[in-house]
Amino acid sequence: MAKLPVLMYHDVSSSKSDGLTISVSNLEDQLRWLSQNGYRSYHCSELSKLQKLPSRKSVLITFDDAYVNQFELAYPLLQKYQLKATIFVPLQFIGNTDQWNEGKYPIMNAAQLKSLNADVIELAHHSYGHINYATETLETVANDLEKSFQEIERLSLPIQPYLAYAYGKFPRDPTHKTAFFELLEQYGFQYAFRIGNKVSTFPFKQRFEIKRLDIKGEFSLSRFRRKLRFGQLF
Repeated sequence: MAKLPVLMYHDVSSSKSDGLTISVSNLEDQLRWLSQNGYRSYHCSELSKLQKLPSRKSVLITFDDAYVNQFELAYPLLQKYQLKATIFVPLQFIGNTDQWNEGKYPIMNAAQLKSLNADVIELAHHSYGHINYATETLETVANDLEKSFQEIERLSLPIQPYLAYAYGKFPRDPTHKTAFFELLEQYGFQYAFRIGNKVSTFPFKQRFEIKRLDIKGEFSLSRFRRKLRFGQLF
């Protein structure tokens, strides 16, 4: 099995770099380093067709929440360094703001989402209402998923069958988790992502519990490189 670090980003800023916010300069340093060091990036749809990774240096780049700042600042960098990424979209909030974050950041509208080059950006699910699946009943989760697919059809969005759990949360009780994963199967999901802060391997052992690396805005390039290689060390 090959290592496949899955990077998790949120909002991108022209200057601030702290916590879930990364500055465009820090992001560029990281993407440049990946490109210059021969990393091959993938979309989930590519991975679902592979039995093994053709490259020793592989990475999956993901962005949560589909912020406009990702469209304005991250997307051009991905194009510049010829890297691919997956953006997980909270479908209820398209063209609005992130109400779970006090409405601080605007979220891409349908036209912006559709304008993204599919060779660079793959769109996927981040729930409908950005809800915590760990604390909700299966009925509530099913209703949320149903609304997601209705919104995708209404807006004719190219959303792929991959899911990043809002807040990284999913049911942990064994019985509830089994039923929850069965529900994801029924809705046709192929992969689902948590946090975990460990380097994933491919093929995925648990395709509905894929671990991502939380890349903080304050990380130096050397710390980014360590986390890419080893995951969370402390």
